[in-house]
Amino acid sequence: MKKDKKLKIYLGLIYFIILSLFLWVFFSKFSLSEITSYDFIKNNRNYLITIKNNSYLLITVLFILFTIIWTLLLGFAMPIMLFAGFIFGKWIGTIYAVFALTTGAVFLYLFSNYFLKDLIEEKFSKKFKWLYEKFKKNEFFYFLLYRAVGGVPFQIQNILPVLFDVKIKNYFFGSILGLTPQIFIWCSLGSGLEKIIDQNLLAPTFIELILSPEIYIPILCLIILIFIGIGIRKKFYFN
Repeated sequence: MKKDKKLKIYLGLIYFIILSLFLWVFFSKFSLSEITSYDFIKNNRNYLITIKNNSYLLITVLFILFTIIWTLLLGFAMPIMLFAGFIFGKWIGTIYAVFALTTGAVFLYLFSNYFLKDLIEEKFSKKFKWLYEKFKKNEFFYFLLYRAVGGVPFQIQNILPVLFDVKIKNYFFGSILGLTPQIFIWCSLGSGLEKIIDQNLLAPTFIELILSPEIYIPILCLIILIFIGIGIRKKFYFN
């Protein structure tokens, strides 16, 4: 038993070392100001669109693999969703992002359930104990709502179901159905940004950007989705 626990600790440490190395390598190559500059985005947009047109299958496979690894390394979902819409468009981008993020989340859940369960229970069990009875009552329904309403960072949202021993089938299909609306909105925003960059040689002002239908419509939908999520949480989780 002790050997098994030690093995889990060692593997968990290796995982976090790999995560730290990945982040160090990434941010040593690119600064935050560089990757958010208009010229950097526009130049790389042209490069990626060229690759997509010449090798669509290659860039699709690379995107899915990168997203799975990114999710395993506790990466944020937002840049993935924006990128998917930016490169593949809102419809195809949503399909790819939903599949890749869900697959990555399942792998992270399996890893966490085996290697990090004790740590997760120690850190979160008291805070989320009230959710246990909800999940026990109807696991798929409440997990679907849990995915749909958000309110918890994506990385934490992926591993918290360890507390409730959610079945893999429910985790996978609940994630697909629950995440799709918000992923579609973020992909629409990414697709809108791509169109604006394609149409403007110089960076548009903030006012021009925010008044563009490609931008303000997804933002309004996101705000509506947030309020719907708050309403659902009050109705189903706090009653």
